[in-house]
Amino acid sequence: MRLMHTTLPEFMEKIKSAGIESKNPVDVKIRGLENLTSAKMQSLRTGRIEIAVEDMSLKDGVKNVDVTVIPRIPETMHTVVVRGLDENGNVKSAVLEIINIMHPTEEALLIGCDDIEDRRPAIGKH
Repeated sequence: MRLMHTTLPEFMEKIKSAGIESKNPVDVKIRGLENLTSAKMQSLRTGRIEIAVEDMSLKDGVKNVDVTVIPRIPETMHTVVVRGLDENGNVKSAVLEIINIMHPTEEALLIGCDDIEDRRPAIGKH
């Protein structure tokens, strides 16, 4: 599985490096992953995002690159874990709940942008 997945720290480093190591170096800001402490990303998609960052850095007038990760399907269900901890940080009690979150879609990030290249595959074909 190692070759199929990129760890969260590796992902962050690869995406930032793609901007720094470009022919036109840019600063890359990554948003949307702040609450993750660990995760694994698809290696193929990580590489495609690296290419997209480099391509964006080469466009006329681009000085910085913003990479924002948002859910593809705007309505997502999440489990909420409410934990009661003791003085040593051990879990003493827990309540599980569920919450439906409606996320803003990509249109909220693209207001006023006419140059949009959609490289995403159809839903279910990724």
